[in-house]
Amino acid sequence: MDSISEQIIEALGIMLLGMGLVFVFLTVLILGIKLVAYKFAPQPIEHKAPAEKSDTASAQGVDPLMVAVITSAIHQYRAKA
Repeated sequence: MDSISEQIIEALGIMLLGMGLVFVFLTVLILGIKLVAYKFAPQPIEHKAPAEKSDTASAQGVDPLMVAVITSAIHQYRAKA
């Protein structure tokens, strides 16, 4: 029968071997996933800048009709409370 110290040393060796194998496996797995994501990921679509409008509504910033709608909604909400 082996002594307790020899058994502990053997157990530590097996533990380190197992942890090393798990580390290598996870590293290979992560690299493989990144490679597949890089190779097969959809490419981003570049959008063209919209043409500038010279309307007076865009120069004001907020559409007057939208201001009226929001004001009406706020008035109805406050009347309810």
